[in-house]
Amino acid sequence: MKRSGFGPRKTSMQRGSWKSSPVESKDWRAGLRANPKRSTLTSKPKRPTDAEGAKYLAACRGEPCFLRIPGICNGDWTTCVPAHRNEGKGMGLKVPNYLTIPACYACHAEYDQGRRFLRDQKRNMWNDAYVEWQPVRARKMNLQPELEDVA
Repeated sequence: MKRSGFGPRKTSMQRGSWKSSPVESKDWRAGLRANPKRSTLTSKPKRPTDAEGAKYLAACRGEPCFLRIPGICNGDWTTCVPAHRNEGKGMGLKVPNYLTIPACYACHAEYDQGRRFLRDQKRNMWNDAYVEWQPVRARKMNLQPELEDVA
């Protein structure tokens, strides 16, 4: 078989049976080629930005522990951090920042990784703390108290 030289082609190459034009309506990739940032296969709702959720996390700073797990809570205000609700999350999913309560390090660790309480008991502890925290957070953030379903 004779090889061609390094110069330009004398005849054009034959076109294959497939089309690469984004104009083709049957091609599922046409929308991706036209706008690569927007998928035509799945359309996801817009997530809130970090700045929108950060105000709820900031409200937890400087507050006492609201979780107060009996026998665990050390009452140390300096270690209080926002504790997210442990439901509705998974790989690639996160609970919204408005579902947080201030919890000391010991209570937060027991709530997340502890095995002393059953899941339902932890859920009830968190829900009770959230009901208590909502009006405090609303006053602190100058908001109307929200009527959210946490059960």
